[in-house]
Amino acid sequence: MKCLRLERPDARKIVLLSDTHGTLHEDLIAELPSADLILHAGDIGSIAVLEALKLHGEVLAVRGNNDRADTWQRAERGQLERLPEVIEVQLVNGRMAIVHGHQWPRATRRHAAMRAHWHDFDCVVYGHSHRSTIDKTTAPWVVNPGAAGCSRAYDGAGWMELKVDARFWHLEEFRIVRC
Repeated sequence: MKCLRLERPDARKIVLLSDTHGTLHEDLIAELPSADLILHAGDIGSIAVLEALKLHGEVLAVRGNNDRADTWQRAERGQLERLPEVIEVQLVNGRMAIVHGHQWPRATRRHAAMRAHWHDFDCVVYGHSHRSTIDKTTAPWVVNPGAAGCSRAYDGAGWMELKVDARFWHLEEFRIVRC
């Protein structure tokens, strides 16, 4: 898997979102806070989504199973090809991995498989299911911000916000509308 590794010890406020499929819900974009880092867990659908998010902070994204050349406009395919499948970020007091999640097709074993793969990380963020999840039962945390667009937004369009300081991580979920 193509992986981007970076250090961001300065990132204190991180927005997590996924599964926009080409469209951010307009109410979501109006409510989205500014952040040090915005991480998109795949199935982006269009460069326009990433450009809209850039108004709120630095954006990094991974490719999802629907982020294929045949689903993107021809002019955007070069940017699509540069997207990694995994992002690993070193924060001030821990590490997180961002992946779309389709690489682990058995939903009943997905969290266990991700925990085994990133056993020495603090958090794994994924998308794919369109269902928000915060699983802190054991380390690493496994979280899914749910859909940020209206394509199968079971819980309503939304995002998660991770606040990081030298000692703690605080994760909060935001749902703005049922689609």
